[in-house]
Amino acid sequence: MKTDWWKKAVLYQVYPRSFQDSNGDGVGDLKGITQRLPYLEKLGINAIWLSPVYQSPMDDNGYDISDYQAIAPEFGSMEDMDELIAKGHEYGIKIIMDLVLNHTSDEHMWFQEALKGPENPYHDYYVWADEPNGLKSSFSGSAWEYVPHLNKYYLHLFSKKQPDLNWKNPAVKEEIYKMINFWLDKGVGGFRLDVIDLIGKEPEQEITADGPTLHPLIKELNQHTFGSHDVVTVGETWSANLENAPIYSNPDGSEFSMVFQFEHVLLDQQPGKEKWDLAPLNPADLHKVMTKWQTGLVGKGWNSLFWNNHDLPRAISRFASDSPEYREISGKMLAIYLHFMSGTPYIYQGEEIGMVNTPIRDISEADDIESRRMYAERLEEGYTKEEIIHSINVKGRDNARRPLAWTSEENGGFTKGKPWLALNDNYSWLNVEAALADEHSLFYTYQKLVALRAQYPVMAEGQFEALETGNDLVLAYRKFDQNDEFTILVNFSQEEQEYSLSAEGQVFLHNYASPSKNSSTLRPYEALVFKK
Repeated sequence: MKTDWWKKAVLYQVYPRSFQDSNGDGVGDLKGITQRLPYLEKLGINAIWLSPVYQSPMDDNGYDISDYQAIAPEFGSMEDMDELIAKGHEYGIKIIMDLVLNHTSDEHMWFQEALKGPENPYHDYYVWADEPNGLKSSFSGSAWEYVPHLNKYYLHLFSKKQPDLNWKNPAVKEEIYKMINFWLDKGVGGFRLDVIDLIGKEPEQEITADGPTLHPLIKELNQHTFGSHDVVTVGETWSANLENAPIYSNPDGSEFSMVFQFEHVLLDQQPGKEKWDLAPLNPADLHKVMTKWQTGLVGKGWNSLFWNNHDLPRAISRFASDSPEYREISGKMLAIYLHFMSGTPYIYQGEEIGMVNTPIRDISEADDIESRRMYAERLEEGYTKEEIIHSINVKGRDNARRPLAWTSEENGGFTKGKPWLALNDNYSWLNVEAALADEHSLFYTYQKLVALRAQYPVMAEGQFEALETGNDLVLAYRKFDQNDEFTILVNFSQEEQEYSLSAEGQVFLHNYASPSKNSSTLRPYEALVFKK
């Protein structure tokens, strides 16, 4: 029976390479995640979204899959995966798999066979052209790669080692349905679907996202796989807007439970340019976007709530302050502002202890394929090394992928070996052990917010009303239903701010040692929640 359990849930994203290494090879693994289930139970989360752990040459850290039904040896074995699913159930934690259905690795058996020529049945599993057109890869350069012995080009919207699948081929769809049902039979709690809005592409017309066949394809996928199961599905849809989001997340369950939309994370880049072209965040614009999504999907769809993921820089460094004085205060502000909103919140590993960006001095310190390719491209275009490194330090994906520090011991207790990516130097004091030892730490704010969502349905499903404060840096909204009413008020700046809103009720939650005594002033990054 379907229960929509995910509407009351809080999900936690684990990036397996960087969570916990159990065997000393410097790479996090499945046994390491199983080992840390008691910690996640303490936080209170209901499900883990697991970034890919499938067989992969790791050109793009596992988002290039060479076998969907095998586990990459560095992460462990299928027995380890089965154990994680089973132990997760014991702790009341479901495991959400990450599905990459737009492309495979070029080392997948399908593509290796496809390279044998048009007579091979697997050739048509991929997208081919006699001549390239203007389509660009997300990782820079043309999206077409020439294969000399075939005198043809294959499409890769990402790395050239990630050839795009041809969703017009019924055989491809059948293979994918079988694979998804394999994981459903193992008892997984659902799926996050990577760049799923690209599968309806029409490359010859240079249409990639949100193509004309997209929604029929998703409906068909739903009917053949997860549609009849009590699982959560979330589509990563960079093209989502208020017109198409209700189609993806229609309450009739014909497509997904919800989508990730990214409008709010595009606000700190220059309009029409790339993410590397930085612009300051205007909090009033952020509030406008959040309000739009809070009100625009009511009764028609479901929101995902997030600040961080494996592709985004750390939110405290990005939207608040990673200074020693304000790191925890501003982290609590971000958490409180987001978690009282309607939808399903996602916590990215380390967010709950206030992890921050890790600056590099030279491109040799970068692991991420996207950052390295952008560096080379922009050097050629005449940007200075300093300009490019600054952009990488602000927006690069390695910021999110640094290993999680558990203790102050060497390598933060993440590994007894050499970590695959260096930890942030602050691990000696910014670690899980220190957060758990401090009753006022950010961890306990997250723990409380997770518990409150289970206690107060108004947080996930109540009505939302944006409130005027007379100050663009002070953001406020009201959440209410027939039983409860909360007013959330936050100072989204590093200076004291005055506001004109008169909030009704008692202070219910705050992020300083004690709430502000002045009813018209908020301290830097102060957050107050009033309960009527």
